[in-house]
Amino acid sequence: MKLILASSSPRRQELLQQVHIPFTIRKPNVDESQITETNPAEKVKQLAMLKGREVLIQDKDEVILSSDTVVSFQQNIFEKPADKQAAYKMIEAMSGKTHEVYTGVMLRSAEQEVVFVENTKVEFWPLTEEEIISYIETDEPYDKAGGYGIQSVGAMFVKGIIGDYYNVVGLPISRVVRELSKFEIFPR
Repeated sequence: MKLILASSSPRRQELLQQVHIPFTIRKPNVDESQITETNPAEKVKQLAMLKGREVLIQDKDEVILSSDTVVSFQQNIFEKPADKQAAYKMIEAMSGKTHEVYTGVMLRSAEQEVVFVENTKVEFWPLTEEEIISYIETDEPYDKAGGYGIQSVGAMFVKGIIGDYYNVVGLPISRVVRELSKFEIFPR
């Protein structure tokens, strides 16, 4: 079986490479705005399914992997910030508090389909205005849900987590590996 990653996310690619699962990229072309769900778990599930169904299975040996990640804080979904002001507001809101990161994953072959959602709680240290401003002046916040990357400079904000660290990076890789084994795809 061959894995097709329906994503151009460098973080998801790195995680699959880290566990030695070969893959090919086939990026979906979807309008994510058509998913208007406000429940974060349901939203990432629907987005993962939308992306996963957009990528066609071209060979009976292919398995499509699609996913989506959002940050949720006090019933508000924080996706990728559009600008510095949005990034500042997100990070300031989460300062000294706990938020949740949801990733929806869909695995699909010609024979079967598996969809699941992982949830990780992340607690931030109380942050100063200077820390937030310094951070949003980097390029880092703008391609990440919630405006921070736990795997890079944003790590300095994180006081603790409950759940899967890699889920916060963008793909709950240990669960993905276990689910892929059902499709006869294993690390090499």
